[in-house]
Amino acid sequence: MFATLSAPARAASLFVLAAGFALAAGHAGAQQTASKMKGVQLSNDQPIQIESDALEIRDQENKAEFTGNVKVVQGTTTLQAGRMVVHYKSGGKGSVASGNADIEKIDVFDKVYLKSQTQEATADTGTFNLDNETLVLKGKKVVLSEGENVFVGCQLSVIMRTGEAKLDACGGRVMIQLDPKSRQKTN
Repeated sequence: MFATLSAPARAASLFVLAAGFALAAGHAGAQQTASKMKGVQLSNDQPIQIESDALEIRDQENKAEFTGNVKVVQGTTTLQAGRMVVHYKSGGKGSVASGNADIEKIDVFDKVYLKSQTQEATADTGTFNLDNETLVLKGKKVVLSEGENVFVGCQLSVIMRTGEAKLDACGGRVMIQLDPKSRQKTN
């Protein structure tokens, strides 16, 4: 199934998440790492292209489910997953088919991969809540990378309005590998 949707209000937000992965160093032995993620922003001005093996729209449940080799592209950002479920508000004036549904949240499952320019994230599942503008990636191993800098935990939570991010270890330890060559030079 192939669908091209014009950017519905705030729906583009999930797909530009990775554009701002400017990950700051934390304490490698900590149970969690928190930092600001500068550049994480919402985008309503670029079209979204969605490809999948199948699309099922269930209006009674206010859902659209994309299954099989889901690939979403917006600008330089790409999201891939085995399945994506778009939940939209009931009683809204728009529809998923017309590209202007009032979307509440987007869930992605089965080997989630998010890439934007030099940043990448992988997880087992992810949820983007458009009402409170939060993103949560979860998995046995959630990996964030930018070049040689790598952050590993089991849950990444991002508050999009503020850019605040927290990486949890879920009973284990957060792992961070930093490349000293990636430090920004200040004058």
